[in-house]
Amino acid sequence: DRSMEVIEELLAISYVQALGVALLSVVAAFLVEQIIARTIAVAASRTKTDLDDAIVEIIRRPIFISVLLYGLSWSEDLLELPDGFEGPVEALLQTIAIIIWTVAVMRVGGLLLETGSAKARDRSMLQPRTLPVFDILLKTFAIAACCYFVFLAWNVDLTGWLASAGIVGIAVGFAAKDTLANLISGLVILADAPYKVKDWIVLDNDLRGEVTHIGIRSTRILTNDDVEINVPNGVIGNAQLRNESGGPHVRQRVRVKYSVAYGSDLARVREVVTGAIADTPNILTSPAATTRICSLGESGLDFEALVWIEQHRTRDDVIAAVTTRIYDALNAANIEIPYNKTDVYIKQMPDRR
Repeated sequence: DRSMEVIEELLAISYVQALGVALLSVVAAFLVEQIIARTIAVAASRTKTDLDDAIVEIIRRPIFISVLLYGLSWSEDLLELPDGFEGPVEALLQTIAIIIWTVAVMRVGGLLLETGSAKARDRSMLQPRTLPVFDILLKTFAIAACCYFVFLAWNVDLTGWLASAGIVGIAVGFAAKDTLANLISGLVILADAPYKVKDWIVLDNDLRGEVTHIGIRSTRILTNDDVEINVPNGVIGNAQLRNESGGPHVRQRVRVKYSVAYGSDLARVREVVTGAIADTPNILTSPAATTRICSLGESGLDFEALVWIEQHRTRDDVIAAVTTRIYDALNAANIEIPYNKTDVYIKQMPDRR
């Protein structure tokens, strides 16, 4: 009887009760983890996909810690801490739980997005190229929600913060409008995918090169001069962009313009030029090189030679080689290459008196 009375007296002490609840919470957390490992994890391992196994592995630890934190919160209630201590301790425990589950949500969400993008159809919004956009949005919303619930856990009034954030946001928007424009354009480029890494692009018919990196703020382009240029995405978003690698085939047609004098034999011109450029280095034999008349120019007949290339880096070299061959062939065949001439007619000679 005396021992029972001693036990009852000990159990009546708040510290003993809190310690008991804390120990029970540890045991409960281990039991819950074992149940997950021996039931849900085993069931997930029997499926054909590894996605559920990865999700179970991610949420096991947050569940364990959540059970443990719940027990610690219960213990804190039993301790009857002095005023000024209960609130911060409870808020701290809630903050830990919020952060842990935020990380878990981001990891699970990223895993789902990666799996979905790998199995997406052609017309689906979620594609491997748009995966970074959705990943950034997921992390942004998760972190924003985490901050919101942490503020609520610490009983922070968000009204003043939101008002201040609005004013600061307007000021930052005006001060960093170019940076924001680049970031938004980067997201649009990643989502719309007008080009990809290894593509050859031309901006405003001026800058031409191979895309080496696509970032949120800028795109890096490697030119034929072996110079890498960092172009802000805002500039690319407002520029006329030509993707030379964007067609259904790897090959690309190159046009080389030239002119011959009026009165030249058109069939002879085609024969001479086609024969001269047919075996130019770095061009394809199929489709074969051809030439055609384009217009009746001011000083002569305007033609263009059409050849196909497969290596985009050789475009400038091919244009130079084809132009040289056309010039040499026309001269060898005595076909005149016209140039601008001005005829002056004098209607009346001035009086010599």
